[in-house]
Amino acid sequence: ALNMFASLTSRVGSAALAGVKSSSSLFRASRHAVATVPLRFASTIAPIKKVSVPPTVARGQTCEGKKLPQVTFRTRVRDDTIQGPNPFKWKDITTEDVFKGKKVVVLSLPGAFTPTCSSTHLPVYDNKYEEFKKLGVDEIVCVSVNDAFVMFQWGKNLGLKKVSLLPDGNGEFTDSLGMLVNKSNLGFGLRSWRYSMFVVDGVVKKQFIEPGFQDEHHEDPFTNSDADTMLAYLKGDLKK
Repeated sequence: ALNMFASLTSRVGSAALAGVKSSSSLFRASRHAVATVPLRFASTIAPIKKVSVPPTVARGQTCEGKKLPQVTFRTRVRDDTIQGPNPFKWKDITTEDVFKGKKVVVLSLPGAFTPTCSSTHLPVYDNKYEEFKKLGVDEIVCVSVNDAFVMFQWGKNLGLKKVSLLPDGNGEFTDSLGMLVNKSNLGFGLRSWRYSMFVVDGVVKKQFIEPGFQDEHHEDPFTNSDADTMLAYLKGDLKK
């Protein structure tokens, strides 16, 4: 699952720096007018072509009943025809590739390697993957506003076996769902608010959004986007 979406490279440092420069310019032009902190070096950054993804809902609002936006995710996949220590190539994956004709559970979180995301949120979904499968779920996908290289290393570090990691490096998918927030108070820049959702053939059937949605939140709520809450919903214990 990891190889589908991300890979390791010896050029992580330069790639990460390039990602920071590109994404900062894009985020300042966010359709949802997320509050941002001006960057001193902003004037030196070459403008980039803005990808237009129509917003699905207003910021912080549920997407239930809505069709997911068409977004292209920049991922890395293994290619054994490539020689050397980094046998991976770029591959674009679309929303349709991930969700069309499937029942998919999505969890989205503020960032790779962060405490709650790494100790509880993602690992429990991975550990209970087979329980989800028995309830008819085809796949579990973790989305974060991180690049493919970071996501790969995070999954490798956690020893993930089942959950697929989907890098939303430019935040386009997260922004279009109204879930992009400013976490500059933590030095994170723009990231995803924590939430989970059950998607059937590209349509959001249920979404659990953590309470207190806001920019620069001083805490990181984790009350209802966990694996057990989603399992309870799928079992019919919660109102559908």
